[in-house]
Amino acid sequence: MAVSIFLSFNHTSAGTPAVIPQPESISSSGNMLPVSKKITLSVESPRNVAKSLPPASFISEMTGLDIRYGKKSRLKSSCEPESYTLYINGNKAHLQAADYNGFIYGLHTLSQILSTSDSITERITVTDTPRCTWRAFMLDSGRQKQSIEKILALIRMASRLKMNRFHWHLTEGLGWRPEIKAFPMLTAKGAFVGKEPEQQGYYSREDMRKVVEYASQWGVEIVPEIDLPGHSEAALNAYPELGCFGTVPDVPAQGFTENIFCAGKDRTVEALTTIIDEICDIFHGQYIHLGGDEAPKANWEKCPDCQARIQQHGLKGTHDLQLWLSAQLASHLEAKGRKAIFWGDAVYSNDGTPLPKNSVIQWWNYRGHGDLAVRNALERDMQVILSPNYYCYINFPEEPWKGYGPERTFNLEKAYTANPADSVLARGDKRILGMTCALWTDYNLTEQMLDLRLFPRIFALSELMWHKGPRKPLAEFQSDIDRLTPMFKN
Repeated sequence: MAVSIFLSFNHTSAGTPAVIPQPESISSSGNMLPVSKKITLSVESPRNVAKSLPPASFISEMTGLDIRYGKKSRLKSSCEPESYTLYINGNKAHLQAADYNGFIYGLHTLSQILSTSDSITERITVTDTPRCTWRAFMLDSGRQKQSIEKILALIRMASRLKMNRFHWHLTEGLGWRPEIKAFPMLTAKGAFVGKEPEQQGYYSREDMRKVVEYASQWGVEIVPEIDLPGHSEAALNAYPELGCFGTVPDVPAQGFTENIFCAGKDRTVEALTTIIDEICDIFHGQYIHLGGDEAPKANWEKCPDCQARIQQHGLKGTHDLQLWLSAQLASHLEAKGRKAIFWGDAVYSNDGTPLPKNSVIQWWNYRGHGDLAVRNALERDMQVILSPNYYCYINFPEEPWKGYGPERTFNLEKAYTANPADSVLARGDKRILGMTCALWTDYNLTEQMLDLRLFPRIFALSELMWHKGPRKPLAEFQSDIDRLTPMFKN
């Protein structure tokens, strides 16, 4: 797939190149020279990275530059993961990379520097290390299905913003997207329950493998999400026997219902583990997201099987039953050497079945519960990912739209200067892995509308994830955004 870079030739203030996210340090010296798009690149990297460096044709395509490799040598000093140091001297560049991702990020910085001006200083040095180990972009493909081409474009965008994970939300009440061989009706029927444009269809196993392979080339790990036990109306349309009462549920155009997977039936638990096995076969990363949010328990309260399960294990009620189910599935992943992620709903109460040590909590509902999920997860000594809806949910528009009232809007300034996730990161707790920027597709947010939500606020969130030091004033940051935005829209 050809990837083109849009070039703009704007001088930056005091000869300092614009780079987003801002590097840890950047210095320049010497005379002003015309920018050369033909670069000889020498690389220092660990031996395992040197053996897997992509061909020059690939990195030329990635950067929009004409790059040829110069000397390749072994990096002898130890560096922080994903860090890099970049030296530019005229038409030569030297890149020291701690690992493959550090190599990719150095290339992105090189591309930005050489694509934002028609002249640069003779010598430029960039030293860079990330603030967070977890820097993710999340896309909801359950409510609205996007084309594979758009998915790949968003992976490129995330990589250029130095994000290392793509959280792919694959199941919703409005659609089941991943092909599962053991349960073919999930896609034959469950993928087609939505009635609005771009709400029908699924991703084949070949599609998903293509996404995984492509993302790995760009330094991005795919984190698939199978949301359960709630948001499962599409799945229960395909297999109603996996619900409590065997009935086919209605599929709401917005929101969710009490029709969720039955935690009392052994056949349901077995089906979910089989689904997880197939997901693990396709997605080879360390993390599998198992959802756990917004699961109303009205059916579980009336279901004989669920109540029998509660009695059998001495559970404290239906919330504890969800914890029990989550623990079963997380333990199944643990046996495979994987980690499970759950939305913060799992720890709104610290009373109940403990989740296994391989479980990670993702904070989301700041509007409803403040930082309760963070506090309770840390009380349990669990790792945490930050994605509070204020101000990491960029499906929230900048102005009221459809179901989004004024209270569910925010602008670039709030994302950049008043983000609750930034405040939590500033505590320096090593159990806080990092941040996720989430783009849900409620209210029929179609593919052509995604960029209107993404830009410019995703730049602010990438800055919070990556940059350790003081931030640029908002006006200066906005100037960088104006200069660089075209590079991220292809």
